[in-house]
Amino acid sequence: MIEKEVLSKIRPGANIRVHEKVKEGDKERVAQFAGMVIARKHGSEVGATFTVRTTLAGVSVEKVYPINSPKIQKVAILNSPKKVSRSKLYYIRGLSRKQTRQKVGTAQ
Repeated sequence: MIEKEVLSKIRPGANIRVHEKVKEGDKERVAQFAGMVIARKHGSEVGATFTVRTTLAGVSVEKVYPINSPKIQKVAILNSPKKVSRSKLYYIRGLSRKQTRQKVGTAQ
């Protein structure tokens, strides 16, 4: 479960690191996924989600996390922009990393 203080800081443009439990065979480990939040949907309802995007080995990867998921162990806020022009940052899908930093105003 995510704390309310951290939950309020998960907003579009924020760079975060999500620690999630992953089951591989009969073993369970904690995997980290770091990237930029591009969307936050449905506020704090039961079905609320946030989407995190990053580039791994030259391939862009997006993951959608339910806020109330028991698999999320911890969320760390790396940095957060002061002001973002939109509530959904889907337009960064077509931008390079440098252009993204210029538009959003944070380092990724």
